[in-house]
Amino acid sequence: MERKNTTKTIRREASFQADLRVRESEGGSESRTIEGYVLKFGVRSVLLHDWWNPYYEILEPGCVTREMLDKCNIPLTMFHDRELVIARSKNGKGTLNYTVDGLGTQFNADVARTADGDKALELVRRGDLDGCSFVYSTDEMDPETVTYEESGEKDADGNDILLRHVWRIDSITDFTLTGNAAYEQTECVAREAPDGYTFDRSTMKMVREADRKALDATETKKREEEAAQQAAEKKREQVAQLRRAADTLREFINY
Repeated sequence: MERKNTTKTIRREASFQADLRVRESEGGSESRTIEGYVLKFGVRSVLLHDWWNPYYEILEPGCVTREMLDKCNIPLTMFHDRELVIARSKNGKGTLNYTVDGLGTQFNADVARTADGDKALELVRRGDLDGCSFVYSTDEMDPETVTYEESGEKDADGNDILLRHVWRIDSITDFTLTGNAAYEQTECVAREAPDGYTFDRSTMKMVREADRKALDATETKKREEEAAQQAAEKKREQVAQLRRAADTLREFINY
């Protein structure tokens, strides 16, 4: 089966009620810094659906690095509207700053003195905007980037629920402020494929099954090669033992 490029952008809304806030000011001046966690590691999402089995997604520690973020052009927006840019980081510099720690990716933004910036500050202070979302891309078909395992659970329709582990994010193109903060984890997902590529559930199942069979075949071949190598080593050792025995016998006869 011919494999097409399946690297794709995935849109996620990750909400953290307790984390998004306006930093307290010093000296009585008005603060214009919004801070919080845009994503957290090791947190299981709500139940998600797209091309195959329903699944929970988990961003594993290390899937986001400072080095990766510093290569990105990341606007901080509201509601994923790129017309509502209130801060930005470009190649690690700008009015949007971030750190990666054991919990996830934390950010702080010096919000623009614009109508949109004032709106964002007021909505965060009021608690109307209490979550964050981000857009990232990764290679779905790279087994070192994304893996699946069975959760042992089923959804309301009786379908097996998987756990989707994301081990590496290749780029992030958007941080945004959102009001969908009903959960402390991912709320929803919409995946966007590159132009010219069409996904459907049956095709992705076929591709994943083909990958699984190919991996099994590779492992079987590896075991067979190891067994053949061990057999060859054993045979060489047997021949060497026979030669040593023959040499010992000749020495005995000549003596």
